[in-house]
Amino acid sequence: MKAGRNLVSGGAAAAWLLGLVLVLVVLQTDFLQQITHFTVASITHVSDEMAYKVSSSVSEITRKQQQQLVEVAKSKAPVGMPNTTDSVADAPPSLTSSDEIGSHVVDGIKDLKHENEFLAMDGQIDGSMQNSDVAAPRSKLTCNFSSRHMDICAMEGDIRMHGKSATVYVLAASNDSYWPENGTVTIRPFPRKHEVSTMAKVQEVTIRSSAPVGTTPPRCTVTHDVPAVVFSTGPDSGNFFHGMSDMVIPLYITTREYNGRVQLVVIDYNHKWISRYRDVLAALSIYPVINLDIDNAVRCFPSVHVGIEYHDTLGINPALSRNGYTMMDFLGFLRSVYSLKRPWVTPVNLSFGQRPRLVMILRGYSRVLTNEAEAITAATEVGFEVVAAGPEVVKDITQFAQVVNTCDVIVGVHGAGLTNMVFLPHNGTVMQIIPWGEMKWPCWATFGYPSPGMGLRYVEYEATAEETTLKDVYPKDHAVFADPLSLHKSFDDMYKYFLDGQNVTLDIDRFTGDIKKIYQSITIT
Repeated sequence: MKAGRNLVSGGAAAAWLLGLVLVLVVLQTDFLQQITHFTVASITHVSDEMAYKVSSSVSEITRKQQQQLVEVAKSKAPVGMPNTTDSVADAPPSLTSSDEIGSHVVDGIKDLKHENEFLAMDGQIDGSMQNSDVAAPRSKLTCNFSSRHMDICAMEGDIRMHGKSATVYVLAASNDSYWPENGTVTIRPFPRKHEVSTMAKVQEVTIRSSAPVGTTPPRCTVTHDVPAVVFSTGPDSGNFFHGMSDMVIPLYITTREYNGRVQLVVIDYNHKWISRYRDVLAALSIYPVINLDIDNAVRCFPSVHVGIEYHDTLGINPALSRNGYTMMDFLGFLRSVYSLKRPWVTPVNLSFGQRPRLVMILRGYSRVLTNEAEAITAATEVGFEVVAAGPEVVKDITQFAQVVNTCDVIVGVHGAGLTNMVFLPHNGTVMQIIPWGEMKWPCWATFGYPSPGMGLRYVEYEATAEETTLKDVYPKDHAVFADPLSLHKSFDDMYKYFLDGQNVTLDIDRFTGDIKKIYQSITIT
């Protein structure tokens, strides 16, 4: 009987030694360090928040955790075996028997298998995962919330996107910039962050650096081998100025470097906007645009860029562009997209019977030229071949781009139609008619300031109090005339009186004089 007890004791000792050897092997291998990690995590009952923080850096198990497991094993050594642990008080309180040690190890292995399904994928289009013993590479996540115009998050590694929920999962993330404690941020991917009322109409995209407690990130159903750029078409998609300044140019800055090998993903999908800029979108990406609003797939990408990079009004700052892009590069891109044949304005030789061409933008609602026929006649008598472009003509970008590219000069009252100056040949001239109301600075900032970056000449015609239809509505002592700047304190007031509330009646003699100067500057005899 005693021999039997000794045999049992010896067997237990041998089993314990074998277990200790296995533990030591665990501590010397990369993969089994992860088992140790999850064992320790489950043993110590760390908080859910800490558990997810730990799981985002699976390979970084500490020596203290390794030693802790060894000490726990030693504390449970069978009778008769040496025990170098000074006190079992250092062991986690949940460890009360060798059976519980075994159950926690098994649970740790199960957790590891579950975590690897969370962290890894094999790149197959059916979304099947890698073998559970291979951890996903660490993902990289960087966000910039400092800009006045936009928030941007860029991420690479194991990135999963669920369309209808507008959620991007960044697995095993190593955060390179500030990131909130709960591992979640939301971004409205439209570059007018400073306009609260505008941004309120833009949907949010949620980015999670870990899954919410008690949930598992979705498995891939579609796997892409190219980066994705997520953006909103925004609330002003019908306005050509905002479409170009807030959307097309930022998209160019963000995606051009991929040479078409990028997936465009749109939230707040506006079919009219997509159709209007279809040629631009096709030149930036060789793939059909994904409508995030209705997409129920779980798409996996090697990298995702949420938000688009905005530099300036109708402008690109080469110092901020990763590839040093300029507005001249962008204009060259537009010429390619719309097959525009004329890159430069050259002096027109009048002795050969040539006439310079001028396109006049005619508005249909506010800031209308009430004597547009006389203005067209004046420009024609000076010597220009005039193209009158009303709202219906301007609406078709593809066709109108061809028209503008054949012209030397574009003229119009301040408004979105002047944005068509992007189709003028290099060295063309922009003439902006500024409506009454101390509007010189905001009008210049919109179209005058970006003109040199496009290689264009800029000329202003500023309407006087006698040339505005406001004189037929308000008395001379009204703030509209007595103190226009006081109405600039509120954008709503400025818009009401000076942008939405007036038309312009040109002084034809003064207008003719300015047009003649432009004509003389672009012709030779």
